[in-house]
Amino acid sequence: MKVSIVGAGIMGLGTAWALERLGHQVTIFEQGTVPNPQGSSVDQHRLIRYPYGPAEGYMKMVGDSYAIWDQVWADLGETLYRQTGTLCLAHTGAKWHQESIAALERAGHRVESLSSTELAKRSPLIETANVEAAYSLDSGGVLFAERIVAALARRLAGRGVEIRTRTQVVEIDPDRGFVTLADGTVVGADALVVAAGPWAPRLVPSLRPRVKPSRQVLAYLVPPDDLKPLWQASPMLLDIDPDVGFYAVPPRDGTGLKVGDHRFSLSGDPDGDRIGTEAEIAVALAACARRLKRFDEYRIDRLKACFYTVEPDEKFIIEPAGLSTYVMSPCSGHGFKFGPLLGSAVAGAIDAGEPGDIAAWAAGATR
Repeated sequence: MKVSIVGAGIMGLGTAWALERLGHQVTIFEQGTVPNPQGSSVDQHRLIRYPYGPAEGYMKMVGDSYAIWDQVWADLGETLYRQTGTLCLAHTGAKWHQESIAALERAGHRVESLSSTELAKRSPLIETANVEAAYSLDSGGVLFAERIVAALARRLAGRGVEIRTRTQVVEIDPDRGFVTLADGTVVGADALVVAAGPWAPRLVPSLRPRVKPSRQVLAYLVPPDDLKPLWQASPMLLDIDPDVGFYAVPPRDGTGLKVGDHRFSLSGDPDGDRIGTEAEIAVALAACARRLKRFDEYRIDRLKACFYTVEPDEKFIIEPAGLSTYVMSPCSGHGFKFGPLLGSAVAGAIDAGEPGDIAAWAAGATR
């Protein structure tokens, strides 16, 4: 079967990887380069972690995702992941915090609650006086996102997948699986997958009332020299404060220390500039100043603006969008870790000729 895919981020590449393994002929259309620095998938790293609050379906999907990543590493011949462990900070009684612990323990995960004294020993980077509750897990780590996208693209090209870069799709025919390119060329296929990130609503009108492109600014920080070894050994930090929380991605294998805001801007144009401002990251930096010792000695190395598409409940939209088309819109910031898993589900639906329960499962329902 001939399958066209719009978008060469982790969703498009993950789907192409699964389709090629099933014996299908795949062409990917990417409006930029691969990796595309404008894409939702392209940055130094993304996190994979089990805590998910009340979203128990996604928590359970993480284990399946790890299994698929192991298949990807075997195919690539390298493991582009490093385990860090997970450290969550929260207010005592915070709902997301308590729901995560309950779901994790039901699933058999070992969750270690930390007193202030234990937290100080475990993580000397943290200003423990400002932490009411904390827990840690051994699981969780860093996916080297840009390296993964580049390696998958090389592997797919070597296996006969056509990746057409700098080729913009301006229109689709969802019932016939056709795409129209910017130069007017129409390319046919037996099936089509739209995995175009924040540009997907332009091609799939039914997405427009359901998702919003969201500009997110991230900060790469340089800590004081004497704290750098501590960060190299630090787990990922999830500060679960709904008003001023942040996440911190620890440096590994040459990557930087990155912090970002849990909140979504729900605004911006993905074709606009990608120059971040300190005002856009001010809330997350204020949270860092409250939680991290000697934060006044850190400096900003660079700011990066990226775009996600956000569904109001942060649920993934993976579903048929016509007789021959599937749309993938799982870019709410937590989609990267599920890329090959979701892609394998779409590939399986195309191969079987019917979607099954893919939409409900992708939206977080447990199987």
